[in-house]
Amino acid sequence: MYNNILLAYDFDNSFTNVPKEIESLAAGRDNVTVTLYNVISEAELQSSVRYNNKHLEDIAEEKEHQLHPFIEELEATGVSVNVKFSSGPIKQTLLKELKDSAYDIIVMSNKRDKANLGNVLGNVTHKIANSAEIPVLIIK
Repeated sequence: MYNNILLAYDFDNSFTNVPKEIESLAAGRDNVTVTLYNVISEAELQSSVRYNNKHLEDIAEEKEHQLHPFIEELEATGVSVNVKFSSGPIKQTLLKELKDSAYDIIVMSNKRDKANLGNVLGNVTHKIANSAEIPVLIIK
């Protein structure tokens, strides 16, 4: 059912439950691909270029190195993993990626501002859940 999964990765969230859920989504299927997708915010990119002379490719390389243990965990579930980075406004960039590629489902980890107890979902998660034209799996 879900052979092409987009995993919206946020380095500030916990993704400890994600491999188990990915394994469930991929159960009994061959050729399942998970695209681990991270949007580097415009502010982070500008700051990195200005103060450290590190551009998108440099930041992406460092972040991919940080992701290596998580990638190994995902691959241990039997899925193929691709890593992709982009830069821009996070919500709009995620929605553009969904529109431009043929994903079957998007998986997100929910981070909620504890000070704002009125909202169950974080801002980005809420926007994607309301706007995506494919199923959205939100993992706590």
